[in-house]
Amino acid sequence: MAEQRELILKLGQMVTDRIGHKVTVDDPEYWGLACVVTDEMAEVALKMKVRKPMTFEQLLKATGKEEKELQKLLDEMSNVGILEYNWENPRREKQYVLPMFVPGSAEFTNMNAKQLEEHPELGKFFENMSRLPLEKVTPMVPPGGAGIGMHVIPVEKAIEMENQSIDIEHISHWLKKYDGKYAASPCSCRMSRKTFDEGCADDPADWCIAVGDMADYVVETNKGGRYITYDEVMDILKRAEDNGFVHQITNIDGKDKIFAICNCNVNVCYALRTSQLFNTPNMSRSAYVARVETQDCVACGRCVEYCPAGAVKLGQKLCTKDGPVTYPKHELPDRTKWGPEKWDENYRDNNRINCYDTGTAPCKTACPAHIAVQGYLKKAAQGKYREALALIKKENPFPAVCGHICNRRCEDACTRGTVDQAVAIDEVKKFIARQDLDAENRYIPPIIPPTTGRLFDEKIAIIGGGPAGLSCAFYLAEKGYHPVVFEKNEKPGGMLVYGIPSFKLEKEVVDAEIEIIRQMGVEIRCGVEVGKDITLDQLRAEGYQAFYIAIGCQGGRKAGIPGEDAEGVMTAVDFLHKTAEDEHYPVEGRTVVVGGGNVAIDVARTAGRCGASEVSMYCLESRDIMPASEEEVAEAEEEAVTINCGWGPKEILTENGKVTGIVFKKCLSVFNEEKKFAPVYDENETITVPCERVFLSIGQSIQWGSLLNGTKVELGRGNGAVADQLTYQTAEPDIFVGGDVYTGPKFAIDAIAAGKEAAVSIHRFVQPHSSLTIGRNRRQFIELDKENIKLEEYDNSSRQIPGVDESIDRHKSFRDPKKVFTEEQVKIETARCLGCGASIVDENKCIGCGVCTTKCEFDAIHLHRDLPECSTMRRSEDKMKAILPYAAKRGLKIKFGRKE
Repeated sequence: MAEQRELILKLGQMVTDRIGHKVTVDDPEYWGLACVVTDEMAEVALKMKVRKPMTFEQLLKATGKEEKELQKLLDEMSNVGILEYNWENPRREKQYVLPMFVPGSAEFTNMNAKQLEEHPELGKFFENMSRLPLEKVTPMVPPGGAGIGMHVIPVEKAIEMENQSIDIEHISHWLKKYDGKYAASPCSCRMSRKTFDEGCADDPADWCIAVGDMADYVVETNKGGRYITYDEVMDILKRAEDNGFVHQITNIDGKDKIFAICNCNVNVCYALRTSQLFNTPNMSRSAYVARVETQDCVACGRCVEYCPAGAVKLGQKLCTKDGPVTYPKHELPDRTKWGPEKWDENYRDNNRINCYDTGTAPCKTACPAHIAVQGYLKKAAQGKYREALALIKKENPFPAVCGHICNRRCEDACTRGTVDQAVAIDEVKKFIARQDLDAENRYIPPIIPPTTGRLFDEKIAIIGGGPAGLSCAFYLAEKGYHPVVFEKNEKPGGMLVYGIPSFKLEKEVVDAEIEIIRQMGVEIRCGVEVGKDITLDQLRAEGYQAFYIAIGCQGGRKAGIPGEDAEGVMTAVDFLHKTAEDEHYPVEGRTVVVGGGNVAIDVARTAGRCGASEVSMYCLESRDIMPASEEEVAEAEEEAVTINCGWGPKEILTENGKVTGIVFKKCLSVFNEEKKFAPVYDENETITVPCERVFLSIGQSIQWGSLLNGTKVELGRGNGAVADQLTYQTAEPDIFVGGDVYTGPKFAIDAIAAGKEAAVSIHRFVQPHSSLTIGRNRRQFIELDKENIKLEEYDNSSRQIPGVDESIDRHKSFRDPKKVFTEEQVKIETARCLGCGASIVDENKCIGCGVCTTKCEFDAIHLHRDLPECSTMRRSEDKMKAILPYAAKRGLKIKFGRKE
């Protein structure tokens, strides 16, 4: 056991503000100082008083040391971070200050990267000292924070029109006060959290803006500081707002002084934690509270996604049959006994809950990517098509693709469908997305890295250029990366290109949206099969730090019956791939398609276009449970495809190695009592269908090849990769998976949603010591009760139907004959939206930062100066003068239940 150092113990006791606590060697006040503070330093510090400045001459007299020795010690103590200095006296003479721990030395010790690397325990030192002294006092802190810690200062443009605001509520006031004296330095909270693997994956550099004499201090004492101009300050503040970070100022020196403006991420910030963990917003909130103008809100969810306090959640705009929904308010400590049972240790996750239990707009809920449907319909209604496209791309980089082929779960869920017919959401999206097909009007999202300027240089490989891989690349590029996509085919797009016929999705639509991804800085290397042409280990040797495997299900399944290897038999996947490469691929004679899903429909319709004399489909299911959509079935039948239900393949008949027919057996049931696929047949009831071609559309398989050789990736059901269901990380930490190789065959929109989540994980993974899960939006939404709504009035127009280009032979051409809505149709259709959802603010949780106002594109949420008392800034030395009277009043309220 190390020897107890009495001077360090005394120093820790002197600096701590834990009232009544006797410091021991087990306390952070001791071990946090002991690792970097020598006894000589402690000896000097003990001659000082906390936050009482002393000039060199005064210290020389107090310590009795020789000048050079003392100066050297003071310099070392300043570099370590247990002393700060300024020139705040009439003679502008340099004076040294022994700061409190927080804000103070616990932070300063964490800003020196080299020191933190050598002594990672300093990270926990800061974490402890920003929490332990507050555990008992927080419920008794009055509005304004009583000179403890930090104070939220709102986004300036959110309060520009507020005529009651006062100077200290504006960042510009503080920048003018310290005109020309600014330095950017690393965020100590971001640095600290990384020491125990709870980092948020931001680049810590430059987020803390020191002002006045503190600017000199962080530059001169190895705190990673650099002098910056006013314009650079404004750029950092703008980048913070773009990322949804909260502006805070130091709050221990009264209303006339601050020493830093911080840009805080709630996932790591200890100052924001004081209000969030203890559920005591008085500790840090500004004078402002956000309120939603419900009539303007479209439940896009941007404010919800970015609110650091979890004060905004999605709810509903429509009344229930019993009247408006009443939303709960968070409990506050102003008239209630408060202790650990009221705290929220998981506040970082709980703050990311998206909606109230009573639910929100069904369209957003049902969409796997949770696109802001109501929002882009409103933008389209206003004629703001580019803004509508930008809103869609927050969640989906392939709006034009999805406008053609999505399975429209949003429409299936649409509340309007309970009245007459669902809003034609996909057709409106298709109209909006046409802009992307015109190079002049394309919307390329801005790159917003969580940095103060640089892009990330970590190398990331994405294996598979389908919708999951390309979506992952898109959102990584948006974060500031330059990922490389490896695609084994000649063209990127995966099944969008090689699995969906052009009469449903024309290739130039896919090409146009992929071109945008390239313009965002993504490199796509085609004709490269990882595992064959290059291995994962070789890519690691080239510096790649993470891999996203999204190769899809590129193989077709066979039925395991006699004759299936004969000439004339193909799987659906192989056939569609062939016709994607050559639309003139010949299909002669009578054709049978085995299967009843949408892919089987695609195969049947494609076969007809390729020359089949007749096309018939046979599937196990009865018509009412057939997997193919009603719309797809109707289109096939219109093209003379005959559909036969209740039959399973028994044998393919051949002659001289070629197909002559296929025998089917009667299927009695498809699923067992547990709803699992377990077909039962009557082997004695059969039919023989003469034919020359058989296409098997009974499932897809994953073709791993040598890709996973030498990895720890485990394979599970259906030969799919096993991974964490939230992060998509496999047993090989640098390998993430998504799309069909994880879920099995699903729809493009599912793969797109998975790709975005993978981008979140990979960003966090390649930034060292970051958590893949803490504070992560789980993307869980709840649908409102459509059976319990009261519609007062609504637009009674009927659902619009897109036109058909009569110049295209809709039965034989590989071009898509469906027209896009006209502008007039878009206006009529968007007016049919009932506007189900709205954001709801809980004023008791709101901290008045204004981040929500920067994210709302509908001017539906604003800050109001409801709590002017929260702008009362006090000196730390005066905190008890504020706390004691407030605590006394609070005690009376608790005891007697008084309202005031």
